[in-house]
Amino acid sequence: MLPVDTPLLSEHELIRPWRRATLVASLVAAVELVLLLAIAGVLLAKPLARSVQLHAEDSAFAPAKVTAAPKAVTVGLPRLARQETGVYVLNGNGRAGAAGAAAEKLAGLGYVVSKTGNATRQNYATTVVMFRSGYRPEAARLAADLHLKGVAPLDGIAPSALQGAHLVVLLGAG
Repeated sequence: MLPVDTPLLSEHELIRPWRRATLVASLVAAVELVLLLAIAGVLLAKPLARSVQLHAEDSAFAPAKVTAAPKAVTVGLPRLARQETGVYVLNGNGRAGAAGAAAEKLAGLGYVVSKTGNATRQNYATTVVMFRSGYRPEAARLAADLHLKGVAPLDGIAPSALQGAHLVVLLGAG
């Protein structure tokens, strides 16, 4: 038999039950959380799935939305006749004599070719008609005469470098 004043458990052994109790309580709380999430999933799954299905059906069977066609850019009528429209032809495709051949074709159409020359690059993919400010209708007419689609404002060329020309035809590979 132990004397009455001797403790049954040491100080170290007295701390351990609190650790165990904390770990057991944490484990019970985690299990409860998992169970609550599972119950919530079961209760919400059917109404949520039904809502998603109804939304999908509404979207699938809704009449098609009609969007307005983009407005065409109005160019207006040219103010200058072909004989009054100066054109500067630049060879940007690298083929020798391409600017001269294009100048002859333009002269045959009635345009005044102010100058021909080489572009700063020789690897342009497409031919583009560029115009000075206020000469977009003339550029659109020239592009139509040459069966081209590319029309753009002057880019990278100062109007003073055109020597009086209103338009630039930048010849590309295509």
